This record gives sequence, C-alpha cells and structure tokens, in this order.
Amino acid sequence: MKIETLKQRLKKDRPMKTITLRIPEDVVEDLKRIAPVLGFSGYQPLMRTYIGQGLREDLEKVENNPFWELIESLKRHGVEEDIINHALDEIAHH
Repeated sequence: MKIETLKQRLKKDRPMKTITLRIPEDVVEDLKRIAPVLGFSGYQPLMRTYIGQGLREDLEKVENNPFWELIESLKRHGVEEDIINHALDEIAHH
C-alpha cells in the first residue's frame, strides 16, 4: 500500500458512512464476546478492523498482479469494461 494511502487510513477523523449489513446473529454474538478480549470498545470497531485487514490483503494482491496493470492499460486505450469483463469471465471458466 502506498505511504500516502496508509497515512490517510490511519487518521482517526476519517469520514464514516453508515451501512446496513445482514450478519447471522451467532456471528454478532461472537464478535461482541471477543471484542473486549482483543481490546476493542465494541463489536463494530472489531468488524471494521477485520474488514480493513482483509481489504488491505486483497488490495495488495490486486495491485501487485500484472493482470491488474494490463486491465488498467486496456481501459486507458479505450477498451470497454464489458469487453474486459467478458474476457476475464472466459479466463476464469477455462
């Protein structure tokens, strides 16, 4: 992850957006139980941490994948996103 992006992510006053997310009740109860054990003030900060960790891992994989650079180059050269998605679907199913 780029240093500037990381600095932005570490700011405590980042704007927040409220979303609705359906999660099984037992998972919420487990989150509530484990959050204080891990030092979190509640289950929502723990969920944000889990999401952030997974997102950073996936972003790292995507950003370091040469296919990502190829896709971005194709877009810059005017190849329509539908065509790119179709080609990616073909690759995934073969």
